[in-house]
Amino acid sequence: MRITTVLSIILIAIGVIALGYQGFTYSTREKIVDIGSLDVTVTKKNTIPLPPIVGGIALVGGIGLLVIGKKRNLA
Repeated sequence: MRITTVLSIILIAIGVIALGYQGFTYSTREKIVDIGSLDVTVTKKNTIPLPPIVGGIALVGGIGLLVIGKKRNLA
């Protein structure tokens, strides 16, 4: 497979995943109290939103790259 085909498939997959999930969530631990041997921690969930336009651009870019790669192979 050519590099453009692999790159286009990766972009299409990233676009579909980005449109499906629309963000990433991760957890962090924060120390609230630290007195001697007493430790109190809190787990916070943080979300990084991923706008749908990012997924759409990746999807369209992957499809466009795939089409251009196919046209170059035919010529």
